[in-house]
Amino acid sequence: MTPETVQAAVAQPAADLRHTPWARIKRVLPFLGPAFVASVAYMDPGNFATNIKAGADFGYLLLWVLLLSNLMAILVQSLSAKLGIASEMTLPQAIRAHTGRRTNVFFWLTAEAAAMATDLAEFLGAAVGMHILFGFALFPSAILTAIASFAILALQRRGHTRLEAVIFAFVAIIGACFVLEIFISHPDPAGIVKGMLVPHLPASAVYVAVGMVGATVMPHVVYLHSGLVQPRGRILGGRNKREHFRRELIDIALAMNGAWLINSSMVIVAAAVFYGGAPINGLEDAQSTLSPLLGSLAAYAFGVALLASGLSSSAVGTMAGQMIVDGFMNWRISVFLRRFITMIPALIVIGLGANTLTTLIASQVVLSLVLPFAIVPLVWLTSRRDVMGDLVNSRTIRYLAILVSVVVILMNVVLLVAVATGA
Repeated sequence: MTPETVQAAVAQPAADLRHTPWARIKRVLPFLGPAFVASVAYMDPGNFATNIKAGADFGYLLLWVLLLSNLMAILVQSLSAKLGIASEMTLPQAIRAHTGRRTNVFFWLTAEAAAMATDLAEFLGAAVGMHILFGFALFPSAILTAIASFAILALQRRGHTRLEAVIFAFVAIIGACFVLEIFISHPDPAGIVKGMLVPHLPASAVYVAVGMVGATVMPHVVYLHSGLVQPRGRILGGRNKREHFRRELIDIALAMNGAWLINSSMVIVAAAVFYGGAPINGLEDAQSTLSPLLGSLAAYAFGVALLASGLSSSAVGTMAGQMIVDGFMNWRISVFLRRFITMIPALIVIGLGANTLTTLIASQVVLSLVLPFAIVPLVWLTSRRDVMGDLVNSRTIRYLAILVSVVVILMNVVLLVAVATGA
């Protein structure tokens, strides 16, 4: 046996080892995290409000909206991640680099509007969660939420993996709570399948449907994801951007589909429990109605999920807000100062005693109206070879992305016409 033959025989098992399923999983594991952080925004208290409203008022009818929204979210988040990997800039930085000052300021203001609407939903939802679980009034609950969000943000100083682990734990809690809710509520499988696969949108459901899109495809995490993926590039030494993107796609598929299942479970539980009954006028109503119908365990599970959602999405919203102001305006602001400033409008609204469900749905409609101003520049930038290099959008992806942009804009036009005409 020649030395070359011996070397080949020794190398063969090592090569086989590199292609085993466990070896492939180990290669992907370090890249899991950014999409799970982004996915928290797809399960925030605004989603609770719109999903419960959809299920309570229309049964399983609008489940197809969530399915469509999730497909759009997967595409949009993959474009955001690809931009960050290819250009090594966040979306706000890329917009600032490739537009004039006035255009940049305009996009910054729309992004800040999205951040404020998000903050309102997060604080309100977490406050309601604390109210449900501990009996605190809404305003003291909001103050406690602020303190807790500062504590979660402090983890960021110990490295992104610690914060991602905490957020993943929150996502697992939300998912477990709604699995329990579905198990207890005994929904109609035929109704679920029909609602998911047969699109139907009566005029009375337009406002809620647009809110569901706004709550599912979130503008602030479109900006955030482009920054979250960049530290992972160091694992590959920044050399193979295409391979980095491939691994990030697995992260996106797992996280976004998980978020879709949780959102769908919210609509399914609301349809099974509330549809055809007394109207639900607030998240507190939803919880108090659950208790006599399904028992105290279901009611407490709802409160735990809502609190976990509000706390985790509050931290993610602040991270996104910091990336927005840094990228668009190049202002270096402490994440804690940013949290303090942006929570003030939310605390004012809560202090004034606004209806929780109405306020949350309104915040999601604002997000839907602002969404085109995040998606359109994202599609434009990722279709430019001078920005993206080899990762530039293919013709198919570019057309799909344009189609998503048109769908979102058309839904917003329909909403504005419906509101203007009183429909």
